[in-house]
Order: sequence, then structure tokens, then C-alpha cells
Amino acid sequence: MRLPAATCWVHGAARATCGHGASPLMPESTTLELRPHARRGARLIVLVSVITPPLALVTVMWLAWGRGFGWLVLALFAGMYLVCGLGITIGYHRYFTHKSFQSPRWVKIMMGISGSMAVQGDLFWWCAVHRQHHQHSDCEHDPHSPHVGEGNRFMRFVYSHFGWLFMIHQPDQDRYIPDLRSDPDLALISRLFPLWVIVSLLIPTVLGGVISGTWMGALTGFLWGGLVRIFFEHHVTWSVNSICHIWGTQPYDSHDQSRNNALIGVLALGEGWHNNHHAFPSSARHGLRWWQVDSSWLLIKLMSWVGMASRLRTPSPKRMARTMPTSEDRPRAAASPSSSER
Repeated sequence: MRLPAATCWVHGAARATCGHGASPLMPESTTLELRPHARRGARLIVLVSVITPPLALVTVMWLAWGRGFGWLVLALFAGMYLVCGLGITIGYHRYFTHKSFQSPRWVKIMMGISGSMAVQGDLFWWCAVHRQHHQHSDCEHDPHSPHVGEGNRFMRFVYSHFGWLFMIHQPDQDRYIPDLRSDPDLALISRLFPLWVIVSLLIPTVLGGVISGTWMGALTGFLWGGLVRIFFEHHVTWSVNSICHIWGTQPYDSHDQSRNNALIGVLALGEGWHNNHHAFPSSARHGLRWWQVDSSWLLIKLMSWVGMASRLRTPSPKRMARTMPTSEDRPRAAASPSSSER
């Protein structure tokens, strides 16, 4: 079932048409095609990366049955979750994709590596996908919208959550991230993505073994700080693409279906204030009100105090007032988009 056609907008300017037409996954002008054997190999990698972490979660639950969780595995999980998660939210997203602040070279490199350790794709691919998402948010060229494509609402939700990964989406990087591709540091970080994945698994494994002095400590460190942490980080990030385009509040008219969701806001270190972000994509701060918890913004502020970040971009009160706030910040679930809703 095709959804009704609707015109999409970004910051008040018409930018795309939803509904009938080319596939939302493979528009000729925005996506590159892979050879069949390369596509099959990529799908196998995606399958392994999606299936392995939940299997690890089942394993640790079995190992913990009747024994509980020790402080070490929880510390390794929390520490790796924060390091890698903030690498995504502050590095991949707010710094590299949206240029919401500036940093010295060594900080840039550390953000690129820590974001890569979240195991969500290499830096260039991730940023290109996200810039395409913003340019075509909830329109036919959006790589992971729950409002575009065929099937019922549940199937579109599953697709936007992680199903789209199996389509092996390859955005045109020359079009979306020419600025990043011209940086030799970032090119090396992106090319070494498999190494950073291995490092993200080795760190908790080695720490678990050294601190506990046992092989079991190394194994539980690998499971908790590695695979289980990846499982939760994946699904929290994917929830921004799916849940935060369906359920939540819309204090600003961002001309798409983005939502603020408080639960995802906390779990995703501030990324769940998604309507705020789509209304002001270049803002380093997503939680624009005092009660909107934004851990990533707090760390960016701290970084600015010690010289690790500068020129932080945030919307002025006047600009926020001009962004056509809705009559009230009210919760609502997104219906199928139509021309009257855009």
C-alpha cells in the first residue's frame, strides 16, 4: 500500500515529494548500487551484527541465573555504553554530521574512534545516511522513515527500526559528505572501522580478565561490555529512527513526523528530543528546556570549559519563537502522513 502523496519541507522550503515514484531506498540520484555478490556479503554482515548481540544477552542471563550480576560487569557495561554512545551522539551526530561545534584535531580523532566503537557503521557511511535522512525526512528518499513505503504500520515500524539495514543502503558520499571525505584523518578512521570494532570488544574483555584475574571475568567482560552493550546501543539508536518519528510530543513544527520522547531522551543521551533536533538540526543542544535531560549537551559544555570544544551552536530564543511552535506541547501518535499533515 502506497501512502498518499505529500510535499515535504525543511526549514520552510519545499524539498521533496512523498508517495508515488521511485523506491525510497534506491533513488538514482542519491544512492549507489552494489554488485550482487557485494550486496550478499553486506547482508550477511548485517545479519550477524543484528543477531549476535541478542544471543549474547540470552547467554548472560543464563550465566547470571541464580548468581546475579557483579559490580565489574555492570561497570564495564556502563562505561563502554557511555564512551561509545557519546562517541555517536557527540561525535558522529552533533560534530561530524551537523557541525554544531568545533574541536581541536586530537578531540576530533578521539570522537571519530569512540563513535566507530559503537559498531553502527563506519563514520562516512553513518554521516551520509543521516544527512540524507534530514534532507528527505519522512519522504520517499528517507532511508528509514516509518511513514514511507509499503505494508501496515507495524511492518513500517520494523523497517524503520532495523529492517532498512538489510537493504544495504549506500548513499552517494560525494553528494552528502564531501567535507568529511576531504579530511585525511576521517578517511583513515572510516577505513579502519573493522579495527575499531575489534578494539571495542577487546577493551572490556581485557579489563574484565585483568581486574578479576580469571578467564570467566574476561568472558563476562566480552559479553557485557561488548556484545550486550552493542545490543542496547543498537536498539536505543534505532528507536530514535522509529519511536521518535511516531510517539511523543511536537513542540515545534519541523514539517516532518519527528517527536520528542522523554524515555529515549534519557536512554539515548539526549538524542530522544528529536523534534527539537529536526527543528534546529545544527544545535549542539537537543534538550532545549531545563527539564529535558541531555547528557551529550552537558558533556559538550564541559568540553568547552576545558578547551576541547568551541563555537557551540544553539538556537536563540527569537529563532525558537519563529519556528512556528504548535499550540501546546502535547503527546500524539503519528498517523499515516498526508498532505494536510505536512
